[in-house]
Amino acid sequence: MKWRYLSLLMLVVVPGIATTTISLYYMFPEWKALDASYQNYTQVAKSPNSKVQDILIAEAAENRHRLNCFAEGIGTILGLVIISIGIHGICTLSPSKSSL
Repeated sequence: MKWRYLSLLMLVVVPGIATTTISLYYMFPEWKALDASYQNYTQVAKSPNSKVQDILIAEAAENRHRLNCFAEGIGTILGLVIISIGIHGICTLSPSKSSL
């Protein structure tokens, strides 16, 4: 049982924690960049001197940061799913197979 517990912990739970941590580490700066890009887009859209090309460039920049935040959020969710699978496996280990 000890080997099964350790293998679930090291091969499932720890990579899930690493995936979640890395995704969260990159998500928060990207979220800040998305907020700044959204403010820039709003300012450009409200400006009477801006051209359509300026608005489209600001919108593209905002969408780029929005897509990156989405991807980092998906990475965080997948990491949490991996952690939950590992914890579920540890909790459902049968004590009768402890001789392995």
